[in-house]
Amino acid sequence: MIFVASRAITIGSCASGLALALALTAGTARAEDKTYVMKITAPTQNASPDTYARKLGAAIEKESGGRIKVEVYPASQLGSIPRQIEGTQFGAIQCAVIPPEFFVGVDERFEVLAAPGLVTSVAQAQRMAVDPEVQKLMLGLGADKGLRGVGLLMGEPNQIISKTAIRHLGDLKGKKIRIFASPFQTATFQRLGATPVAMTLGDVLPAIQQGAIDGAIGGIEAFNGLHFYDTAKYITMTNHAAIFLVVEVSKKWYESLPADLQQIVDRTAASVAAGINPDLDELEAKASASWTEHGGELIKLPAAEQAEMLKILTSVGADVAKTKPNVQAAYDIVTAAAQRAK
Repeated sequence: MIFVASRAITIGSCASGLALALALTAGTARAEDKTYVMKITAPTQNASPDTYARKLGAAIEKESGGRIKVEVYPASQLGSIPRQIEGTQFGAIQCAVIPPEFFVGVDERFEVLAAPGLVTSVAQAQRMAVDPEVQKLMLGLGADKGLRGVGLLMGEPNQIISKTAIRHLGDLKGKKIRIFASPFQTATFQRLGATPVAMTLGDVLPAIQQGAIDGAIGGIEAFNGLHFYDTAKYITMTNHAAIFLVVEVSKKWYESLPADLQQIVDRTAASVAAGINPDLDELEAKASASWTEHGGELIKLPAAEQAEMLKILTSVGADVAKTKPNVQAAYDIVTAAAQRAK
């Protein structure tokens, strides 16, 4: 009887083990067969963020063999920038390509790349975006708030669009200028005598049309792609700061992926960011040409006034950062990287 009972247990154990193995095999097959939707949001049309988004989407679909189906939503189709960020945190949106300053509500250290004068050329900004210390800092932010940073890149230089031409530094005084959500940018325009108004990109054009603001900071690609030239003809090429882009994936969605797809998302986002600079350089040149072809004007401040502006703004980053220890530590990392990238 003992032998029979023991044999029964052995047979039962084997049967259970076989059933478990079959279940695991079936589960793995189902995971490999499942298609995951990846909605990528960007605030622009035919500019750096949505250009990166499209290239990323195509690469991920190819690398995943179609197991990740990508949908790209440019021009804030999924809501204002704050709503895009919230949607990514909660998993309704799977990926957002947005300037990091807009994430200050998630972590105030996101804003450090917006410091004026941090970089002085596009090439320096591009080298800085791939600096290991900068990537470690920026891509690690928001990990406790539902985000996973997977890419960082230089978008384009920061300029000022206006309905009335800004040809001299003094023309900024008294003007209401839209900024990104960043104390660095607030301090920048206060020092230049303007009134900074934080605003998402989708609200800028109607605000200019209605006279609620006199101008806005941003890039030529974004302004041209959204046809701002129909309302505001003038872009003053201040180049006072760079517009970087951070690529954030929903942590909730990412953790729902099989391990191999997680690796594809991480690897592909980084590789597309590292290789996109020639495409964005070409895009910038085409946007500049298109702007003037549509009757817009690109203005440069007189050399002496440009130098004066940069001198006024030199200490903005340090003055803002020193008021918050964690921002100061992050600012020290990016300023050191900017020196290495010269």
